[in-house]
Amino acid sequence: MLRKILLAALGLIAIAAIAFFALAPAWVERNLNPVDTPEAGWPVSEAAQSLHDRLIIGDWHSDALLWDRDLLREVERGHTDIPRLQRGNVAVQVFTTVTKSPSGLNYGENSADAPDNITRLVMGQLRPIRTWNSLLERALDQAARLTRMAERDPAALRLILTHADLAAHLDARANGEKTIGGILGTEGAHPLEGDIANLDRLYAAGFRVVGLTHFFDNELGGSLHGQSGEGLTEFGRQVVAGLLDRDMVIDLAHASPQMARDVLAIEGTRPIVSHTGISGNCETPRNIPDKLMSEIAAKGGVIGIGYWSDVNCGDTPADIAASIQAAIALTGEDQVTLGSDYDGSVDAPFDTAGLSALTQALLDAGLTEDQIAKVMGGNMMRYLAETLPDG
Repeated sequence: MLRKILLAALGLIAIAAIAFFALAPAWVERNLNPVDTPEAGWPVSEAAQSLHDRLIIGDWHSDALLWDRDLLREVERGHTDIPRLQRGNVAVQVFTTVTKSPSGLNYGENSADAPDNITRLVMGQLRPIRTWNSLLERALDQAARLTRMAERDPAALRLILTHADLAAHLDARANGEKTIGGILGTEGAHPLEGDIANLDRLYAAGFRVVGLTHFFDNELGGSLHGQSGEGLTEFGRQVVAGLLDRDMVIDLAHASPQMARDVLAIEGTRPIVSHTGISGNCETPRNIPDKLMSEIAAKGGVIGIGYWSDVNCGDTPADIAASIQAAIALTGEDQVTLGSDYDGSVDAPFDTAGLSALTQALLDAGLTEDQIAKVMGGNMMRYLAETLPDG
């Protein structure tokens, strides 16, 4: 009798564990990445939709790989997957790998020693054991998942590694293909784990965009949201030199102001800010000072405007359009791009399938069709064509 009770108890525990690991990560994702589209949807005119359908669209920042789901399949949570990107007419999407996020995360000050939320998530999603205590392995695991998706369905997703890949992809899109061009990026360079040799491992895995920091100071230097406010360390300078040698994109989205100034002072750098708002339009510690943003743009970098309310001081397409207008006024229309931060534990007024709402908002704000074409993707494609490696 006791044996039967024990077996029944073990069975219940197993069922509960299966239910937890199957349902809990999806519940977390659904709650952390809400879509705030009105029930009736955002109104989009025929003229706006027609313009949207003609655009070449690119986005610098989606964290969809953080969530353990097949991006080739559409789901009813989060912001991004391949079918929704296709419906939104997105041509190129940068997929970033998130590997560490401190508990109590905030825009002001975070400790690198705080307990890590991503460790809990990779364990809860039953990712390979090697990813449980290695930031490098977490980045490589997420990259490998995107690569396998592209191999399974090359008509839906192709990886872009060189400017020749980009040119071929855009030619195919011009001829009616709906394939999404995926570019790998990393949210902070802490997956290097302090070893410059790991930069070759990231490059070989397909990474072409590298954020130097995330929400905490790391081996490269200070974060915009860290504790030190420091600039580049000696290791950070070594990494920047390695990125330049490999024609990899340097992303300052979470860099401290001093780190950004240090990067700009290095000959040959042309950094971007992949996902942000404009401080003069929305004063928040998440948005770097306008003067520094202007200096990044003046060196040939581009600015990716995010979609979430914290950086726009509002949660509508019109609020995003206002940030884009402010960015154009600050840096010029040739330096402004999109950087949604989709699936990055943020809100959004629309998922990527509903992106035409932003085209409508930009028309309503008075931007010309040429300006909209630049912001929605033209500027990003130009920058990538000029900076991606030869092969």
